[in-house]
Amino acid sequence: ALEGALSGAAAAIVCTGTTAFPTKAWAGGGVGADDVSGKVWQAWSGNGFDFKKAVAALTAAGLNTPDAVDARGVEVIAAAAGRAAAAAPADRPFKHLVLMSSIGVRRRDSFPFVVLNAAGVLDAKAVGEAAVQAAAQQKGFAWTIVRPGQLFGGPYENNFYLGTLFQLDKDASTKAVTFRQGDEIAGDTLRSTLAEVLVQSLSNSAARNAEFTVINV
Repeated sequence: ALEGALSGAAAAIVCTGTTAFPTKAWAGGGVGADDVSGKVWQAWSGNGFDFKKAVAALTAAGLNTPDAVDARGVEVIAAAAGRAAAAAPADRPFKHLVLMSSIGVRRRDSFPFVVLNAAGVLDAKAVGEAAVQAAAQQKGFAWTIVRPGQLFGGPYENNFYLGTLFQLDKDASTKAVTFRQGDEIAGDTLRSTLAEVLVQSLSNSAARNAEFTVINV
C-alpha cells in the first residue's frame, strides 16, 4: 500500500507520531481508546512495575506506542521510500524524504529529556531518524530531519495531547523563528511554523541531507 502511495512521487514528508506517555492515542490492537489506561496498568503491574518492559508488552499487543509508531512505523515508511526510489524511472526519480522528529533525540540521556523519554519516545524517534538516513544513503535520495519543540497552536482536534486539549498558543511577540543545526537548543514550536518549514525543506538546498531544530522565540 505504501509503495502505491509513493509511486510516481518526487518526495514525501513523514509526520507520524504518538504521545510520549500513555493516552487514548495509544489505542490499537483491539484496545479501544477508553480501555488504554486499564491495559497500561495491566502491563505495568504484570511486569514488576518495570515501565520499559510494560511498554514493550503494549507494543507487542498492538498498541500505538512510541516504539510501534515512531520507530517501527517510520522504518516501514523509509523502507517503502527506498523501494519506490529503486523502482522510479530515471526521468521521474524519488528525490527527497523529510522526517518530522523531535528536540531532545540526541540529548535523551540528559535532563529534562530523560523524563520525556520515560516511555521511549526519543529512543523510538532516534530509530526512525536512522532508518530515514540509511534508506536515503542506500537508494540515493536526499533526507532532512526537522526537530521541533513542544507543539503549540491549532488545529486543536487532537485532544489526546495537553497542548491541543487546552488550546495552547503563542502570542505575537513569540512567533519569530530560530533554527539551529543538530539538536542543541530547546523551546516550543508553532504547528503553523513547523508545517511551513517541513514543506520548504523540499525546495531549500540547505535542508538537503541536514538535521536541524526549529523553535519559535
